[in-house]
Amino acid sequence: MEYREYLRFIPAQHVPEPFTEPVSTWWEWRGRRVHIARTVDPQAPVRVLAIHGGGGHAGLLWPLAAQAGPAGAEVLAIDLPLYGDTVEPRPRAVRYGDWVELLCEFVREQAVSDPRPLVVFGASMGGMLAYEVAARTGMVAHVVATCLLDPADPDARRAAARWSFTGPFAPALLGAVEPVLGGVRVPIRWLVDMRNMSLDPALSRLCAHDPRGGGVRVPLGFLSSFLRYRHTAPELFPKTPVTLVHPAEDRWTPPELSVRFLERLGAPTELVLLEGCGHFPVEEPGIDRLGDALREVLAAVRSTGAPAPGSARTIE
Repeated sequence: MEYREYLRFIPAQHVPEPFTEPVSTWWEWRGRRVHIARTVDPQAPVRVLAIHGGGGHAGLLWPLAAQAGPAGAEVLAIDLPLYGDTVEPRPRAVRYGDWVELLCEFVREQAVSDPRPLVVFGASMGGMLAYEVAARTGMVAHVVATCLLDPADPDARRAAARWSFTGPFAPALLGAVEPVLGGVRVPIRWLVDMRNMSLDPALSRLCAHDPRGGGVRVPLGFLSSFLRYRHTAPELFPKTPVTLVHPAEDRWTPPELSVRFLERLGAPTELVLLEGCGHFPVEEPGIDRLGDALREVLAAVRSTGAPAPGSARTIE
């Protein structure tokens, strides 16, 4: 796992000294060797599982996720099939549902083997994965997401696509070609708007061409399965608290799309807008607020096992 190239984009004051170095561990799942970067701190009262999105991996997220370590958490960051250092024997066959099932089984195993509460931190597409895992397992103490982009929302599909006009009909188009072309693999940057991954063009280029991330070739069937996936209806979501830490200057997935989904939840919710941040939230002052939000969530989980239910509120 290589995180150092991303670490240089983090403001120096947000890089702890000494920096928390990850330990690589492995988990066998249905013939796959899944890579999990982690800290090992049996004294930490809380654990944080970081989930990347469609152009990321554990190394990309580590500079952000590792900030939870000094706040008293054991940190895990997983490489989903096709990405990072996870060994995927059948890359042409990977579908979005595989990601959901893998994460659910991993969280269930973690709950059985370790009684400490688990906070799930999802970035980009990982936000909806974190949401879905919490909904399906009931074993997550708190969901923190930078984005809640529901593929069932035509506006969300339009925002995510590299060419916005393809968003409304992409599910039908990809569904039609999947039986023949579902195994064809193309770079993810050809199909999604990774040019707006960051407000910093250099960081966007790094993300788009990273051979473990945005440079990965994904099967068209994976994209089809994501666009046609039906996540748990917000009305059926359990009372797991959800904190949306959305970059305020996100040029890829505008905050209002995620907020629209958040407002449908019956669970305790909180909205934190990261001022000055693009989709990959590394800019100040928003990165300061992201760190504060993570610390607040961890403190609440440490004290009560989960934050006390409350009404939705917005923090600028």
